[in-house]
Amino acid sequence: MRWINWAAVIWLLAAPAAWAQATTEAGIIVTGEGRVAVAPDMAAITLGVRHRGDTAQEAMALVTDDVAGILNTLTNVGIANTDQQTSGFYLRPVYNSRGINDGTPPDLVGYEAGNTVTVRVRDLAVLGSTLDAVIEIRANEFNGLRFDLQDPSAAQSLARRLAVGDARAKAEELAQAAGVALGPLVRLSEAGSNAGPRMMEMSAGRASMDSAIASGEVGVEARVTLVFEIRQP
Repeated sequence: MRWINWAAVIWLLAAPAAWAQATTEAGIIVTGEGRVAVAPDMAAITLGVRHRGDTAQEAMALVTDDVAGILNTLTNVGIANTDQQTSGFYLRPVYNSRGINDGTPPDLVGYEAGNTVTVRVRDLAVLGSTLDAVIEIRANEFNGLRFDLQDPSAAQSLARRLAVGDARAKAEELAQAAGVALGPLVRLSEAGSNAGPRMMEMSAGRASMDSAIASGEVGVEARVTLVFEIRQP
C-alpha cells in the first residue's frame, strides 16, 4: 500500500491560489500624467568641422586648426571653457569610384577628417551672435540646436503634483462609477519625469541666425501610478 503525504498534497494545491493572491493587487489602480511648458533658459549647439587632405596629417591639421579657432571664438564671446566640449573625431581614407563597374580596385585619393564641438549657451540673448561668429569663421557644419533648462527641478516638481492630481481625479471618478468609496492611498510609484529639450535644425549657410531662432517652450512631463483601497459605501 502506498502512503500519500497529504500535507504535501494540500500545500501543492494551495500554493497556486496563495501565489495568485499575493501577486494580484486589489484596489483601484490609476495612472496620472502631468505636463508643464516652460520657457528655456539655455541652448546647446552642435557644430562640425570636416576637411579633406592629400594626406592624413594634412586633413587632421586642417580640422585641428579650425576647431582651435572655434574654441577661441567661443571664449572671446564669453562662453566658459566648461561649456565647450569636443567629441566625435574621425579620420578615414577617401577612394575614387573607379572599379565599381569593371572590378578593379579603387584608388586612394586622400583622407577626410572631422570633429564635433558642442557648446552650451546660458545667455539666450547672445545665442544668435554666437552662432554667427563660429559659423562665419570656422565651422562648416551645423548639426543642431537644442533648447533646454539649466535647472528643471521646479518644473518637474509641478509636473509631479499635476500627475498625482490627475491620477486621484481618475480614481475618484472610477470609484463613483463603480458605486464604491475610495479608500486610502496604499502605493505610489513614478514612471519617470522628463524635461524634453526642443530641437531645431538649420543650415550653416544662413547669413544671420538672430531672425531664424525662436526658442519656444520646453515640455516637462511626469507620470505616476497610484493604488487606492476600495471601501464599501
